[in-house]
Amino acid sequence: MIMMCFSKKCFPLFLLIFISANSFAQSAEYKAVDDYVKGLGSLDSMNMGTISAIVTKNFADNKLKARAIFDWVAFNINFDAKASRYGDNSVNISDDIIKLRKATSFGYAALFQDMCSAASIRCLTVDGFIKKSTDDINEKPDEFNHSWDVVQLGQSPTDWYYVDPTWGSGYTDKEEKKFTKAYNDAYFFSNPAIFNLQHFPDNTAWLLGSGAKTVKDFFAMPLVKNAVFDFGITNVSPITGNVKAKAGKSVLFSLTSNKTSEVSIVSVIIGDDKKAQPKQINYSIANGAINFSYKFDDADSYPIAILINGKEVLDYIIDIE
Repeated sequence: MIMMCFSKKCFPLFLLIFISANSFAQSAEYKAVDDYVKGLGSLDSMNMGTISAIVTKNFADNKLKARAIFDWVAFNINFDAKASRYGDNSVNISDDIIKLRKATSFGYAALFQDMCSAASIRCLTVDGFIKKSTDDINEKPDEFNHSWDVVQLGQSPTDWYYVDPTWGSGYTDKEEKKFTKAYNDAYFFSNPAIFNLQHFPDNTAWLLGSGAKTVKDFFAMPLVKNAVFDFGITNVSPITGNVKAKAGKSVLFSLTSNKTSEVSIVSVIIGDDKKAQPKQINYSIANGAINFSYKFDDADSYPIAILINGKEVLDYIIDIE
């Protein structure tokens, strides 16, 4: 069935209630873990091994132990934006990170791995690549610029799971100058189809599931924002982040989602003016995809941000001839 969807003034309140209930249902499996770790607080003046033992002691299952470790790291360690900007990964010893309470992504991943190892959970650090802004489209850095973890719960190659404790802890602005603390459990045992839209490992052996074939292909893709997890977006079109089109011709967009029933508003922001307001657009939903188009009348290069329900999900650069 195809539905034509338009914004209604009564939607936001209903949507807020719906999403809140749905998010609660998704996190119910870990509620006891999350509440326990929150109650522990910062555990000041303790070393890595002691903290790992305390946060995991109430849980027999390795998945719940890993969740407890993810929670504690995300709640208590801040991202060192300055060190990350300058590629300074010198603070990489877990007890030093705990003492300073800040780290780059390399430090986050190393700390999470060490705490898992102390709890007898097999965990490895993966170095790789992310895009931080549309400036990174088609611009691969000289070396890896992000690190995350993979956790193994069984013996099968399919029993590995993604964890990104850095992005689980919060986010930075485009210039990576300001860190905002914001717990995000979408980066614990993440959906690989979504995770791989944002991450590419330096060693492709750690590409769990489908994703870009090469690092060049990855950097050619659009900038994928954290809110893709909110709407279960697993595929996007165009897959090229720098789109070429002709003036007066519509550019077609399609986002495959497993939560299309939660979509009420699709909007775009054209240009990089921070004060620019989103413009709502008409869209259709068919076969699990959100489809819409946008026509650019004048020749120019346009940054375009795509938002669903007011949350930014994708950024492109559109070059109009």
